[in-house]
Amino acid sequence: MDNHAAQYRIGEASQQSGVTTANIRYYEKEGLLAPGVREGNSYRLYSAADVHQLRFIRLCRAMDMSLDEVRTLLALDLGRKEDCEAARNALDDHLQHVRDRRAELQALEADLQALRNRCDGSDTHCHIIEALHARADAQSLTALPVASGPGKRHV
Repeated sequence: MDNHAAQYRIGEASQQSGVTTANIRYYEKEGLLAPGVREGNSYRLYSAADVHQLRFIRLCRAMDMSLDEVRTLLALDLGRKEDCEAARNALDDHLQHVRDRRAELQALEADLQALRNRCDGSDTHCHIIEALHARADAQSLTALPVASGPGKRHV
């Protein structure tokens, strides 16, 4: 069987790879996957190699790699020694991100636990909500970052 012969419609490629059809289209748009070949009826067709690439992308994303990190790894050739160094460097960078994020999450956990410990439910009002309102009042609008998701999102 030709590993590059288009044989799967997008739904089948989704089932084979574990990547949603919406994400397959998104990965095509982002250049992580070549657009599927179109049949005469305009259905996209994907090869076994495409399904493997989708699995590779899913695996990298499950390890919290950004699209740029995945793009870097996809561009590497496993037969070139120079690319092995590039892969190690990419993973070293990602490991540092994970370590930084772990430290941020540990600080967040301690903060949440301290906040939780403010109230045992026995008082006439909730000290957790009181503390949250006090923090909100203490924030300056000019000091607040623009909300774009949770924390320093990596992806």
